[in-house]
Amino acid sequence: MRRIDLICKLAGPFFIALIDGVSTQVAILVNLGMNLLSISVEYYAIAKVYQMVPALHAPKRSTVEDTGASDAQHGRRYLRAPLTVLRGLKFYFQHRAFLPSFSCALLYFTVLSFSGQMVTYLLSIGYNSFHIGIARTISVAFEISATWIAPAVMSKIGPIRAGIWFLSWQMMSLAAAASGFWGIRSEIMAATCLVCGSISSRVGLWGFDLSAQIIVQEEVEPDHRGSFSSMEASWQSTFELCSYATTIIFSRPEQFQWPVLMSCAAVFTGGGLYTMFVRSRRGHLFHLPQCIEPKRRGSVPPGLRYERLA
Repeated sequence: MRRIDLICKLAGPFFIALIDGVSTQVAILVNLGMNLLSISVEYYAIAKVYQMVPALHAPKRSTVEDTGASDAQHGRRYLRAPLTVLRGLKFYFQHRAFLPSFSCALLYFTVLSFSGQMVTYLLSIGYNSFHIGIARTISVAFEISATWIAPAVMSKIGPIRAGIWFLSWQMMSLAAAASGFWGIRSEIMAATCLVCGSISSRVGLWGFDLSAQIIVQEEVEPDHRGSFSSMEASWQSTFELCSYATTIIFSRPEQFQWPVLMSCAAVFTGGGLYTMFVRSRRGHLFHLPQCIEPKRRGSVPPGLRYERLA
């Protein structure tokens, strides 16, 4: 399901952008046609689920007896709303799946994707629509490939280990991209380095996203998955808004280095939080090769030990 979700989110805007490059009117008509066509598909799917789940056929029971009780109920509901939010926050922060979930949410605090912020910067320094289209094509290919790479890796080493490997890949890619962006004097070459690093990091981003979702599904109790996922989605939206706020504050192209720095800091903070989770679960982060793994005391044969001189 997550693979289908990612493919639709990534491939849909990409193909509409390609059509828009040919004709904006055609892109609008195609978008309208797809939305109209999806209505019938959605209604068919809803009806099919309704028929397959008998529990959905039961009528909804009303707990309100009269209008006065209804008004009082609404008043108490408004008063209870802040308490409900606070209870949800407390449950989210105290849950054992908080660290991987919050780490994944932090990754949404980034301008290093081919969204409007980065595209605007690239256009301002001399990139044209053709170059950006090529970069977007490669980026989408990398992102979709993660939906096949991540399940294969998780089947071999498990979602927890896969998560630390994918997140490490993302951090290394962004560290290289930011170093080149800050160190290279040519604007075009610096931006190209940033683009290449951002494209490479997408495999780590979506690979970690899939790993974190598997961990959350396994760790969160079925009765609380809805509230936990809602809280996670709210943090993702909050950090995404923060990424837009950075480019509002630092709006000039020559100031784009600061949103880049904040994006890298957010990713590395997420990496640190997930490292704490892995350490608490496994006791270590990475397996060392046997040739350099520390030996336990007493494992060295007596004949090979250094003897104390008398």
